[in-house]
Amino acid sequence: MQIETILLILSILLLFSMAAGKISSRLGTPALLIFLIVGMIGGSDGLGIQFDDISTAQTIGTVSLCVILFSGGLDTRINDIKPIIKQGVLLATLGVLLTSIITGFLVYLLSKSHIIGVETSILTCLLLAATMSSTDSASVFSILRSKGLHLKNNLKPMLELESGSNDPMAYVLVITLIEFIKLDTTPNFGSAIIILIVQICVGILAGFLLGKISLWIINKINIDNSSLYPILVFTFSIFIFSFTYFIKGNGYLAVYIGGLVIGNSSFVHKRSSVNFMDGLTWLCQLLLFLTLGLLVNPHELIPIIIPGLIISILMIFISRPLSVFISLLPFREMKFKDKTYISWCGLRGAVPIIFAIMTLAADVPNARFIFNIVFFCTLVSLLLQGTTLPFVAKLLKLDEQNHQLNALEEFDIDFSDEIKSVTSEITITESALTNGNKLMNLSLPDKTLVVMIKRNDKYFVPTGKTTLMVGDKLLIITDDQSALIETYKSLGVIRKE
Repeated sequence: MQIETILLILSILLLFSMAAGKISSRLGTPALLIFLIVGMIGGSDGLGIQFDDISTAQTIGTVSLCVILFSGGLDTRINDIKPIIKQGVLLATLGVLLTSIITGFLVYLLSKSHIIGVETSILTCLLLAATMSSTDSASVFSILRSKGLHLKNNLKPMLELESGSNDPMAYVLVITLIEFIKLDTTPNFGSAIIILIVQICVGILAGFLLGKISLWIINKINIDNSSLYPILVFTFSIFIFSFTYFIKGNGYLAVYIGGLVIGNSSFVHKRSSVNFMDGLTWLCQLLLFLTLGLLVNPHELIPIIIPGLIISILMIFISRPLSVFISLLPFREMKFKDKTYISWCGLRGAVPIIFAIMTLAADVPNARFIFNIVFFCTLVSLLLQGTTLPFVAKLLKLDEQNHQLNALEEFDIDFSDEIKSVTSEITITESALTNGNKLMNLSLPDKTLVVMIKRNDKYFVPTGKTTLMVGDKLLIITDDQSALIETYKSLGVIRKE
């Protein structure tokens, strides 16, 4: 096809996906699931777009996952994960290993019983399990944040830490099992353990050091065009990932650690860079899931519906809970309902499908079967688990009440994270003017200021004697979130308790 045709089709798919994503948020369906479905509709069994380039799909997946993990690190506060770092690390390592082993042996038993329709070796079953063993960072980050979930007992940072750091374990398991199957030799588990330890250690060290070096360069370099700073941050994310690969470390872990180091430090034009990476992350997620949707042939999923459902149920209700409860045994202070919710958040998404693409690229036996099973299990996971995360949190009484703060729409102003003040935008209503129509008549809490007003298309800085009108937009700045909520209550934006 001509490049103009490709760009037209891609732009239409992207626009349709974004529109569908907006609808999905109202219906409570994960946007990532919609992106997958849009890709399937546009594929060979739908609108007829032929896409079977495994190499291109793998490249898109690798770059997208790199951006997603780096952005996840940028947005994660170290102070939030410090109290739960031990739990997160155990889930990201031992939890992944246990999920692979338990699922692999269960699938092997099903294979021997001819229940799944394909009889495979134990190594192939373990490979299938390993591709789905890690919690998908793209799914967890996007669903937890887009749903605005506020969880008790530090569960949200724990889930984000696990999903952001568990890919290396799954990656090493996948490539090791692929090598074992291709060589058709007796597995050398000792060598595999050494490779895993080296990859993790080098990945952590490289991510930390390269993150520090990147931070130093960003702050020292003096670029006249400030719009290039977000591009510079993105460039360092790609550099950290690729450089770590060439020194035999795990690039996925390194780029997440690098994001943590950079995101938890002060650097020039930080807010614009973080916003740029957030937008780029969503674009990567959208493009990645569209690509994966185009790659699958829906008619090939029909024969594996039953085995796919069985394996999905085994993973959701047996493998994942067992791995979580065993991994968290040392932490007796953790409640049963906390562990139950963590078990339910074992979302599958882009990463398992990317790993399944690796099996296609390696041309291992039953690679297409593995890919189709993984794709189907991902659909089930997003549909069953992804849509019910808020409901299950409420059922287990783990959701915290949180008043949604009004985002700035009329005032294009950003403050650095180092400035602890909170800003918001409030529209004046009749009830807010009950005590008078002057700004000084508003019952605002101490240390809460109205710094600007928008009336129609005009902006101006108010004084205490400024006359307010219904429909005025007020830019509010205050000390912290609790003070802002008090401001909301005093102006009638939310009800007083």
